[in-house]
Amino acid sequence: MIDILDKLSTLAARGLTFLAGLFLVGMMALACANMVFRAVLNNPIQGTFEMMGFMGAVVAAFSLAFAQRQKSHIAVGILLTRFPQWVRRSADALSSAASCGFFLLCGMETYKWASFLIMTGELSETLQIVYHPFVFAASAGCFALSFVLLVDTLKTLTAEKVQ
Repeated sequence: MIDILDKLSTLAARGLTFLAGLFLVGMMALACANMVFRAVLNNPIQGTFEMMGFMGAVVAAFSLAFAQRQKSHIAVGILLTRFPQWVRRSADALSSAASCGFFLLCGMETYKWASFLIMTGELSETLQIVYHPFVFAASAGCFALSFVLLVDTLKTLTAEKVQ
């Protein structure tokens, strides 16, 4: 069962990272187009800063799960290396479980905020577009990270040896 969950978390992380890459390419294209329009036509693209912020949030949120899968986040383990294996395993599992809970709450609150934006009909300041899809995307990134952390917790608790 853990192997299936591990494969699902890998698939979700890779899929979101692919989408993050597409958004990053979009950000670069928008930035370059804005520079060209500003230099050649002396007329920048309206709302570039706003769209860069929205897309940047999606890139960051969609990259979280993959970074966790790759263990790219910082971890301080200097002190734990001196403890017995069961202490290291417990600390790792507790840390992953607490992080899982935190990002689950972040995802839920972000989802509630996006739902509130729909309910109120709020639009972005400059472009006057709906921006709740970007907030839902950030929520999805938090949920994906929470899932990866849950799988990490389960793998730590069932592993024979602590990495």
